Amino acid sequence: EAVTGVQTCALPIASFAPHQGSNQLVTLVAATPQILTITAQDKSIRIANAGANPVHFRTYDSTITPAPVASSADCPVLAGMASTFTKAMSHDRVAIFSTAGTTVNVCTGEGW
Repeated sequence: EAVTGVQTCALPIASFAPHQGSNQLVTLVAATPQILTITAQDKSIRIANAGANPVHFRTYDSTITPAPVASSADCPVLAGMASTFTKAMSHDRVAIFSTAGTTVNVCTGEGW
Protein backbone atom coordinates (compact mmCIF):
# COMPACT_ATOMS: atom_id res chain seq x y z
CA GLU A 1 0.00 0.00 0.00
CA ALA A 2 1.43 3.38 -1.02
CA VAL A 3 2.02 6.10 1.53
CA THR A 4 0.55 9.37 0.37
CA GLY A 5 2.49 12.61 0.60
CA VAL A 6 5.91 10.91 0.61
CA GLN A 7 8.33 11.20 -2.28
CA THR A 8 11.33 8.98 -2.69
CA CYS A 9 14.40 9.47 -4.78
CA ALA A 10 16.51 6.55 -5.95
CA LEU A 11 20.17 7.54 -5.99
CA PRO A 12 22.90 5.32 -7.35
CA ILE A 13 25.02 3.73 -4.67
CA ALA A 14 28.61 4.71 -5.19
CA SER A 15 31.65 3.80 -3.23
CA PHE A 16 34.93 5.40 -2.32
CA ALA A 17 38.03 3.57 -3.52
CA PRO A 18 40.91 4.66 -1.27
CA HIS A 19 44.41 5.13 -2.59
CA GLN A 20 46.06 2.36 -0.60
CA GLY A 21 48.51 3.70 1.95
CA SER A 22 47.28 7.30 1.74
CA ASN A 23 45.45 7.45 5.08
CA GLN A 24 46.83 9.84 7.69
CA LEU A 25 45.62 9.75 11.30
CA VAL A 26 45.92 13.25 12.75
CA THR A 27 45.17 14.56 16.22
CA LEU A 28 44.51 18.28 16.02
CA VAL A 29 45.37 20.53 18.94
CA ALA A 30 42.70 23.13 19.69
CA ALA A 31 42.90 26.20 17.44
CA THR A 32 46.17 25.04 15.80
CA PRO A 33 45.93 24.68 12.00
CA GLN A 34 47.89 21.88 10.32
CA ILE A 35 48.89 21.20 6.74
CA LEU A 36 49.10 17.67 5.32
CA THR A 37 50.61 16.48 2.05
CA ILE A 38 48.11 14.44 0.01
CA THR A 39 48.21 12.62 -3.34
CA ALA A 40 47.68 15.16 -6.12
CA GLN A 41 46.57 12.64 -8.76
CA ASP A 42 43.57 11.40 -6.74
CA LYS A 43 40.19 12.97 -7.50
CA SER A 44 38.65 12.72 -4.03
CA ILE A 45 39.47 13.22 -0.38
CA ARG A 46 37.69 11.54 2.52
CA ILE A 47 37.83 13.01 5.99
CA ALA A 48 36.55 10.85 8.86
CA ASN A 49 36.19 12.79 12.09
CA ALA A 50 36.65 10.33 14.97
CA GLY A 51 36.68 13.07 17.58
CA ALA A 52 34.03 14.97 19.52
CA ASN A 53 34.47 18.35 17.77
CA PRO A 54 34.04 19.61 14.20
CA VAL A 55 37.00 19.85 11.84
CA HIS A 56 37.31 22.35 8.97
CA PHE A 57 39.45 21.93 5.89
CA ARG A 58 40.45 23.19 2.46
CA THR A 59 42.58 21.60 -0.26
CA TYR A 60 45.03 23.53 -2.40
CA ASP A 61 48.02 23.34 -4.74
CA SER A 62 51.37 23.63 -2.92
CA THR A 63 52.63 26.14 -5.50
CA ILE A 64 50.25 28.75 -4.04
CA THR A 65 52.08 31.26 -1.87
CA PRO A 66 51.46 32.10 0.81
CA ALA A 67 49.96 28.72 1.72
CA PRO A 68 46.29 28.95 2.73
CA VAL A 69 45.49 28.31 6.39
CA ALA A 70 42.27 26.55 7.34
CA SER A 71 39.82 28.25 9.69
CA SER A 72 36.29 27.74 10.97
CA ALA A 73 35.10 29.48 7.78
CA ASP A 74 36.20 26.46 5.67
CA CYS A 75 34.32 23.26 4.84
CA PRO A 76 33.26 21.42 8.02
CA VAL A 77 33.07 17.73 8.86
CA LEU A 78 31.01 17.25 12.00
CA ALA A 79 32.07 15.09 14.94
CA GLY A 80 31.57 11.38 14.34
CA MET A 81 30.98 11.86 10.60
CA ALA A 82 32.89 10.91 7.47
CA SER A 83 32.55 12.93 4.28
CA THR A 84 34.07 12.58 0.83
CA PHE A 85 34.71 15.53 -1.45
CA THR A 86 35.92 15.99 -5.02
CA LYS A 87 39.15 17.96 -5.25
CA ALA A 88 41.20 19.43 -8.07
CA MET A 89 43.78 16.89 -9.22
CA SER A 90 46.53 19.48 -8.82
CA HIS A 91 45.73 19.87 -5.12
CA ASP A 92 48.47 18.18 -3.09
CA ARG A 93 47.86 19.79 0.31
CA VAL A 94 45.01 19.88 2.80
CA ALA A 95 44.84 22.52 5.51
CA ILE A 96 42.83 21.35 8.53
CA PHE A 97 41.65 23.11 11.68
CA SER A 98 39.53 22.43 14.75
CA THR A 99 38.52 25.13 17.20
CA ALA A 100 38.41 22.69 20.14
CA GLY A 101 40.69 19.90 18.82
CA THR A 102 39.73 16.50 17.38
CA THR A 103 41.14 13.38 15.71
CA VAL A 104 40.65 12.74 11.99
CA ASN A 105 41.57 10.23 9.29
CA VAL A 106 42.43 11.88 5.97
CA CYS A 107 42.55 9.64 2.89
CA THR A 108 42.61 10.29 -0.85
CA GLY A 109 41.17 8.11 -3.60
CA GLU A 110 38.31 8.13 -6.09
CA GLY A 111 34.55 8.10 -5.76
CA TRP A 112 32.23 9.20 -3.01
